[in-house]
Amino acid sequence: MFYAPLLTLAVLAAPAAEKAKPATNTKDPVCKMTVDAKSTTVAVRGQEYRVCSKHCAAALQKDPDKYLEKDGSLKGAKK
Repeated sequence: MFYAPLLTLAVLAAPAAEKAKPATNTKDPVCKMTVDAKSTTVAVRGQEYRVCSKHCAAALQKDPDKYLEKDGSLKGAKK
């Protein structure tokens, strides 16, 4: 049909998703457990965060305002 070429053009013209900034945190935002470069990462608001488990990843994605300041820093972290 006529719509298929238009859909293809729309997909090709769409901008690529912006890559999240790499994680730099050493504490899990949810449980405050120490994490390292081998830990799982999860992207929230264009920033990756290291987390200790799938549970903490899900909690952070579900309610980032509970664990992160507006600037993306961890709540309760010394500045």
